[in-house]
Amino acid sequence: MTNVVTKCEFPVTVNREFLKAIDLALAGKWDSAHQIVQQYEDTTAAWIHAVLHKIEGDHDNSRYWYRRAGQLKRVSDEPKAELAEIRKEVAGRE
Repeated sequence: MTNVVTKCEFPVTVNREFLKAIDLALAGKWDSAHQIVQQYEDTTAAWIHAVLHKIEGDHDNSRYWYRRAGQLKRVSDEPKAELAEIRKEVAGRE
């Protein structure tokens, strides 16, 4: 069984990194967003990572990250709406 990453309370600076990654992804800068989120291992990073791979079209890798994030139910969600939802959640932690 794969280890599931647990949700962590991160400092505001990490939340800002997640917001930056989401904004980059929404602007079509998948690679730059990916470089940010792959540095972190909590469930939020895994969820963003899943959406990025969905945008990329790598559905197997996307499913892997959805499982790590505990968000497998979101596999078929529309990526931009999903990123907006994640952004709202992350922004609420600041």
